[in-house]
Amino acid sequence: MTITLDIPTTKEKLATLSAGDRVLLSGTLYTARDAAHKRMTDAMDRGEPLPFPIEGAFIYYAGPSPAKPGQVIGAAGPTTSYRMDAYAPRLLDLGLFAMIGKGDRSPRVLEAIQRNGAVYFAAVGGAGALIAKSIHKVETIAYQDLGAEAITKLTVKDFPVIVAIDSHGHDLYETASRNK
Repeated sequence: MTITLDIPTTKEKLATLSAGDRVLLSGTLYTARDAAHKRMTDAMDRGEPLPFPIEGAFIYYAGPSPAKPGQVIGAAGPTTSYRMDAYAPRLLDLGLFAMIGKGDRSPRVLEAIQRNGAVYFAAVGGAGALIAKSIHKVETIAYQDLGAEAITKLTVKDFPVIVAIDSHGHDLYETASRNK
């Protein structure tokens, strides 16, 4: 069974998701990789606002490639999530609802996910062209000088993900490792 989840959503709806659930997301995602996370952290340290409202947001760890003629976006596959582990707990504590990437997360991030009732979704690496089909609108909103690592606002419909870590701390990567 696949669950459909509209963004924005509520923590109550996130709490119904379980590690391993297949989900189709529709709404707004923001892309940000490690360089953008560093800039956001520096901005917070200076007391400056973030480039988008973090409370209730979903961040997709991706650096989409440029669109070819007739396309909205190029390939938009996930990047390795652990590169954002130094920044994620702080953003989660500020109200970030979800992160999307690939690979497992540190114990510190797992604790912050559980503490904040957030969710970590996994997107399929190597499926960037397929994922791009669910992206209907792209707008670069911050850090344009970072190129593919700039923060973009994506409007998505039926964006395919799997719950890797649910809001209760159940970790699909840990479960899969134990079952080998």
